[in-house]
Amino acid sequence: MRTTLTLDPDIAQHLRQELASGKKTFKEVVNERLRLGFGLKKAKQRTPFRVKAHSSAYQPGIDPTKFNQLVDELEVEEFIRKSQSR
Repeated sequence: MRTTLTLDPDIAQHLRQELASGKKTFKEVVNERLRLGFGLKKAKQRTPFRVKAHSSAYQPGIDPTKFNQLVDELEVEEFIRKSQSR
């Protein structure tokens, strides 16, 4: 069926964003959204993201990539402590 449709600005913006990916045509996007809206098609079920824990020698909150920064801060504190004791 061919028809003319006037879209509200917010709906038009959402359509433009989805079309920007270039994966689907305007017709495909509109038909898919209408099917979802009318309940003719169910939205894809996403698998929940799960974090897999692993053992580590480091305590939570310790970032091994920042050890040099920690050494620098300790050196500065030691320098300040020594300079204040003079």
